[in-house]
Amino acid sequence: MATHNLLLLPGDGIGPEVMAEVKRVIDFFNKKGPDRFTFDEGLVGGACYDAHKVSITDETMAKAKAADAVIFGSVGGPQWDKVDYDVRPEAGLLRLRKDLQLYANLRPAVTYPALADASSLKRELVEGLDIMILRELTGGVYFGEPKTITDLGNGQKRAVDTQVYDTYEIERIGRVAFELARKRRNKVTSMEKRNVMKSGLLWNEVITALHAREFKDVQLEHQLADSGGMQLVRNPKQFDVIVTDNLFGDMLSDIAAMLTGSLGMLASASLGEVDPKTRKRKALYEPVHGSAPDIAGKGIANPIAMIASFGMALRYSFDLGKQADMIDQAIAATLAKGIRTGDIAAPGEKTVSTSEMGSAILEELEKLAA
Repeated sequence: MATHNLLLLPGDGIGPEVMAEVKRVIDFFNKKGPDRFTFDEGLVGGACYDAHKVSITDETMAKAKAADAVIFGSVGGPQWDKVDYDVRPEAGLLRLRKDLQLYANLRPAVTYPALADASSLKRELVEGLDIMILRELTGGVYFGEPKTITDLGNGQKRAVDTQVYDTYEIERIGRVAFELARKRRNKVTSMEKRNVMKSGLLWNEVITALHAREFKDVQLEHQLADSGGMQLVRNPKQFDVIVTDNLFGDMLSDIAAMLTGSLGMLASASLGEVDPKTRKRKALYEPVHGSAPDIAGKGIANPIAMIASFGMALRYSFDLGKQADMIDQAIAATLAKGIRTGDIAAPGEKTVSTSEMGSAILEELEKLAA
């Protein structure tokens, strides 16, 4: 019987509310066994700033490094808009990604049959949708230096952000993409802007060479990122695994999120390198939705993405595919019964609270475990 150590970081806004439902799911799996999960908790984001004047403490970072996986809620809110840039709530998440070296962000976009009509696209375009967007997470314009705002005088300022990628960064994210595709439908679409960006030229060159050298059995296609965004809306089911850089991945994954009907439905995983000694990798799991301060504290947030994020932890950190499948099946069965939180309900449709949705999913898990 293996024991897995988790660090839970609920964060701000609706984060604590949806994390409470994950704790209930953890309790369910601890009772069913054979694996057990222990967890510690910490502050991050605005909650941490209020307590310690930083977005994450060194103590919490040490706990994150020691944990087998980090389960993260959400950060941010208007009350922290005026804090210094270096200690803003989002800086806590960026430090986690950087210090844990979480370079691969996996964002599945899956349309549950019961929610096909909730998408902004026609049912026939999204019914059965199952794509994976793989975003490089620790390089590119979000981390490149220099990153400055310079006062030029005469009322003028100049802002500089730097888009920078090395060969090894592109190779390692490409390798994850091809390996994922081999377990799915065996197709990778690489997206960049090689027509106007030198980093796009290198990205295209490295992905092409990696494919020829190690993954000839996987179908590879290249698309410009702007065209890829259009294609995601025009014909999303043509894609299997999309791999792209940090900036374009941020945008394209949010587009893909809305294909499914709601940001409240989508989980994500951020993975680091496999340790050659332990065969484990650092990992952080989080819902794609933000802190949603407008509904925080009302008990109406959708916990599905948070619960599904724990499901991704079961699959990618602990190799518990059966248990991860149970979570996916329990969510699908709950939705098939017409149970809805406000974000995915049709006009006039009855809605349930955060805890009621959690209870409904736990009820389906109990049936699957019987």
